[in-house]
Amino acid sequence: MASSADSFASNISLANFSKATELKQRIWFTIGALIVFRFLSFVPLPGINARALTQLADVTQGGIIDMFNMFTGGSLERMSLIALGVMPYITASIVVQMASALHPTLAALKKEGTVGRQKLNQYTRYGTVLLCTVQGWFLAAGLESFGASEGIAAVVDPGYMFRVGAVISLVGGTMFLLWLGEQITSRGIGNGVSLIIMAGIVAQFPTFVSNMATGYSEGSIATGILLGFIVMVVGLILLISFFERAQRRLLIQYPKRATQRGGMQADRSHLPLKLNTAGVIPPIFASSLLLLPLTITQFAGNSLDTESSFGGGVQTVLQYLQHGQPLYMTLYGLGIIFFCFFYTAVVFNPEETAENLKKNGGFIPGIRPGKRTEQYLDYVLTRITVIGAIYLTFVCVVPEYMIAQTGIPLFLGGTSLLIVVNVTVDTISQIQSHLLAHQYGDLIKKAKLKGRLR
Repeated sequence: MASSADSFASNISLANFSKATELKQRIWFTIGALIVFRFLSFVPLPGINARALTQLADVTQGGIIDMFNMFTGGSLERMSLIALGVMPYITASIVVQMASALHPTLAALKKEGTVGRQKLNQYTRYGTVLLCTVQGWFLAAGLESFGASEGIAAVVDPGYMFRVGAVISLVGGTMFLLWLGEQITSRGIGNGVSLIIMAGIVAQFPTFVSNMATGYSEGSIATGILLGFIVMVVGLILLISFFERAQRRLLIQYPKRATQRGGMQADRSHLPLKLNTAGVIPPIFASSLLLLPLTITQFAGNSLDTESSFGGGVQTVLQYLQHGQPLYMTLYGLGIIFFCFFYTAVVFNPEETAENLKKNGGFIPGIRPGKRTEQYLDYVLTRITVIGAIYLTFVCVVPEYMIAQTGIPLFLGGTSLLIVVNVTVDTISQIQSHLLAHQYGDLIKKAKLKGRLR
C-alpha cells in the first residue's frame, strides 16, 4: 500500500510540473550555471602553447591526468582556467573528514552543530587554496619542461611570472567553481559540486560516441564488441542504481508515551545503513595511488636512465602497472576493498551512534543500550560493507577488463558511472520532493480558501 501511494503521489506531482514555477526557475538556473562552467573550460591559461598541449594529451595518456581530465570535462587537457576543477576541494574535504574522526579537537568541533560545521568548512576552504597553490605550481613547472627534448615549448614565455600567474588563475578558477556550486545548491536544484563533476564527465560523452561510431564504420570495432559494450553499460547502470539505493534498516524503538485517548503508544523509527557507505571515494583513492607512479615517470620523460639497474627495474614495474595488466587489476581491487572499510570507519562511528540512541531513549529490540548496541552496529556495518566492497570492486574492475580485452578506451568506467548515476538519482529525488511540496502547498491553500468560504 505504501509503495502504491508513493507512486500515485509521484505521478500527480509530475502532472503538476508545469504549475511549479519555482522549480522551473531552479532548473533553469542550474542549467545556466552549468553552461557557464562549460564556457570556462575553454578559456586557456595565459601564455600557453595550444599545439604543445595536444601532444601533452598523447604523452600522458593512461596516467592520473586522464582521470582528472575526465572529472574536469577536458579542462585539464586544454589547460583552462578551471584545469584543476573541484578535485582539490574534494581532496581537502576528505582530509578534513578523516582528521575530524581521528583528531580529538576537530572531533569536538564536529559535535558543536552548525557553528562547528561552519568552522570545518572554513578549514576545508583553506586546504583547498593550499592544494590548488601546490598543484598549480607543479603543473606550471611541468608545463615549462614538457616537450624540451623534442624542441617544443608548451609555454610561450616560461619563468616565475608565468608560474605565479598560472597559480593565481588556477586558484581563482577553482574557488569560482566552488562559489558556482554553492549557488546551484542554494538557488538551483541538486548538489552543486556533484553536478559540476557530473557535467564534466557527461560533456565527453558525445566525443566518445563519435569515436565509437567511427571505429565501427571503419571496421576496427566489431558488431559483437559494440553490442557487448552497450549491454555492459546498461547492466552496470542498473546494478549501480540498485546497490546505491540499498539499505539495511535497523528498527529503533523508543519508550512508550501517553496518547490523547489515554492509552500508551511506543514510537518506532529506523536507522538506515547504506550498503555502500563509502560512496565513490574508494575507487578514486585506489586509482590515484596506482596511477601516480606512472604519471611521474611520464612527466620525467627521458631523465630516467633505463640502462641502469634502478631505471630498468622501475620500467619493468611500471609495465606491470599499466591499465588492464593482471597486477594492476589485482592491486586496484584490493585498494578498493581496503578504502571501503577504511572510509566507512571514518564516516560512521558506531560508538557515537549508540551513545546518541541511549541519550534519546532509543534502543534496538533485543539489544541492550550502550556497549552492546555499539558492538551490534559494528557487526552489522561490517557485514554490509563486505557486500558493498564486492559490488564496488566488480563495477570498477569489469570496465578495466573490457579495456584490456577489446582495446577500446572506455571513458565510462566504474568511477564515472558511479558519479553520474548517484548524482542523477539524487537530483531526481530532489525534483520529486519539490514537486510534492508544491502539490501539498496547493492543497493547503485550497483547504484554507474553503474554510474562509464557509
